Amino acid sequence: MIVVHHLENSRSQRILWLLEELGLPYEIRHYRRDPKTMLAPPELRKVHPLGKSPVIEDEGIVLAETGAIVEHLVLKGGGFGPPSDLPGALLWRQFLHYAEGSMMPPLLALLVVGRLGLLGRPARKPLLKMFAVHLRWLEAELATRDWFAGPQITAADVMMSFPLEAAQARAGLDDRYPRLQAWIARIHARPAYQAALAKGGPYAYA
Repeated sequence: MIVVHHLENSRSQRILWLLEELGLPYEIRHYRRDPKTMLAPPELRKVHPLGKSPVIEDEGIVLAETGAIVEHLVLKGGGFGPPSDLPGALLWRQFLHYAEGSMMPPLLALLVVGRLGLLGRPARKPLLKMFAVHLRWLEAELATRDWFAGPQITAADVMMSFPLEAAQARAGLDDRYPRLQAWIARIHARPAYQAALAKGGPYAYA
C-alpha cells in the first residue's frame, strides 16, 4: 500500500490526483500548515529530513520530490506516461521537469513578496512581467493541442496543474490566457481530480 504524506494546499494534491487516475490503492496521512507561518509542521521531518510534501512510502522506500514520485507512479501504474512518438515523449519530459524547475521558483518569489506587504511591492511588478513570459509561451503551446504532451492527458499535465493553479490565484493567469484557463477547467472536471479533492481535504487552488 502506498502511503502519501499529504500537506494541505500543497504540491502533494497532484500525487493524490495521479493515484486516482491510475487506480492505485493508497493511504493518506494528513498534515496541516502552521496558521501563522504557513509552513509544514515539524512532524513531516520525522518522515523525511527535509520536512516537505509530497513524500510517499512504497515498498519500504521513502521517496520525496514530486517529479520523482510521479515517474515512479507512472511506471507502477502503467499509465499517464510519455506518448509513443518522439516529439510527444520529449514534450512529456520537458513539462514534467519544467513545472518545478522553471515555473515554481518565480511563483515562490511572488508568494514571499506578497507576504512582505508594502516592502515587497517594488518587486512584484517586475516579477509578474517576468512570469508573463512563461504564461504567453504556455498559452501558445496549447494552440494546437488540448494537453501539454499531445492529444491525450498524461503525467505532464498532472505536474503542470499546481503551478498553473497557483498562477491563476496569484500570478496573473486571467482572461488574457483563454487556453490555459480552459485547460484548468478540463482538469478540474475530471472525476479522478474530484475524487482526489474529496479525499485530500480543502485545497485553495481548485
